[in-house]
This record gives sequence, structure tokens and C-alpha cells, in this order.
Amino acid sequence: MTDAASTSPTPHDRRIGRRDLTEWRSRAGRRLASRHQRVADRIGARRALVATLAVGGSIAVAATAGAAYIYDGVTGKDGIASLDRPVLERAKRLRSPVADGAAAGIAHVFGPVAMPALTIGSAVAFAVRERRASPVVLLVAAGAGSLAMTLVGKDLIKRNRPHRRDAIPPFEKSPSFPSGHTLNATTILGVLAYLFALRQRDDGPQAAVIGAAAGTAVTVGLSRVLLGAHWFTDVAVGWVTGAGWLSLIITSHRLYLSAQDDEHPREDREPIGSPAQAG
Repeated sequence: MTDAASTSPTPHDRRIGRRDLTEWRSRAGRRLASRHQRVADRIGARRALVATLAVGGSIAVAATAGAAYIYDGVTGKDGIASLDRPVLERAKRLRSPVADGAAAGIAHVFGPVAMPALTIGSAVAFAVRERRASPVVLLVAAGAGSLAMTLVGKDLIKRNRPHRRDAIPPFEKSPSFPSGHTLNATTILGVLAYLFALRQRDDGPQAAVIGAAAGTAVTVGLSRVLLGAHWFTDVAVGWVTGAGWLSLIITSHRLYLSAQDDEHPREDREPIGSPAQAG
């Protein structure tokens, strides 16, 4: 029989650095936590987490649609001549067999097949190892939300990719805006880094995990420009929208941790599947 105390959260798994994520320093944060607590009291902390992520995802998708319309109005489908073209020309001068091969490998690793596999595999690993629902919910939300945001942006704008004479094969046919590779990497790697950081006792490993995820997301985006698969503004929007969705996911989890603190004493929490947590 699994000991509840051995699988329940400990103080270090709700901290980033010296910051306790269940503490809300701003008045707006405390008001949000209070309202979320009332919802959690009625339906349970776990269901409140799912509901919060659903609302946050809807906001993120709507914001992506709004940004797409604004973007289309000020740039046009052929890009921003004063920014995108110069960045692409500079990227072309950096090409070499080694750089091109590395960028192509990055595109494969963080592509539409490997990233869903990483998300699902990580969710299964967390579920099996820790028997908690929250990491699974966060990862699934990250993947589903970033996919929806990518599809909405591409469908609304239908922006042309750089011309094939400026790109490296294999050529991609889907619309250019936003960069799905960049958006997905920013969100999914960000959630994974957040989950791993919470499980580190020391600040050094936390900083290393978060820094590695941020650096990888930046590298993925820049590699898309190097290959001529995207304009730089496609990548920049991927970073911004991905970071926005990531911040909503982390905020939702912080609210969950706060509600869980009030719902159960820390030493009495149960693992997934136990009667106390079934509702």
C-alpha cells in the first residue's frame, strides 16, 4: 500500500527559488486566489484546475485570433520589409553544411510528430512515477492549447512563407504565421521545465532547467529563420504567444496549489486514485 505522506507534495515542490507559489503578493493576485478558492470549495481543487485551464485556453486562443487580425492589418502577407527581409538575408549568410544540418535536425526533433510524442510520454511518466493528476493535466493543456493557437493563426492569416529560393528543402506548404515549432517548443518545454524545477530542492538546478528550456525555445525559433521556413516575425509571435499561454498555465497551477493547501492539510494529502482525491 502506498504511503500517502511519501507521495504528497513537500515544501520544495511548490517553490521556485525562494518564492512560495501559493503566496500572492499583489492585491489582484489575492483577489483571484480568493475567487478561485470559492470555486474549488464547490467542485474540488482538481476540477477547478481543469476549469481554470479551459478558461485560460479560451482566452489564449481568442487573444491569438485578435493578434492575428491586428498583425494582418499592419504587415500584409508578404511580411515586414524593414525587418523580416534583412533578418532572413543575415540568416542566409550564416548557412553552412553543419549549421543547415543542425537546423534540420532541430526541425525534426521539435516537429509535429516528435513534440506530441514528448508531451504524451512525459505525461505518462509523471502519472506512473508520481500518481498525481496535475502534471498530466498541465502537459495536456500545454499541447492542446498551443496546437489550437497555431491552427487559428495559420487559418486566419494564411501568410506566405519565404520564397523557395531563400529556403532549404524539404519545403513546407502550410501558412507561415505563426511558427508552430516555436510556439509549441516555448509552451511545452516551459511546462516541463516548470514541473522539473518544482521538484528540485536547490536554486542552481532550478535555474539550470529553466535556462535550458528558454535557450532551447530561442534556438528552435532561430533555426526556423535559418532554414528559410519562417519569417522572423512568425517566430517572434510564436515566442510571445507561447510565453503568454505558459504564464496562464503556471498561474492556473499556482491557484490549484493554493486551493489544495486550504482543502487538505499537507500531511493528509492522498495520491491519485485514493478515495480522498476521487472527487
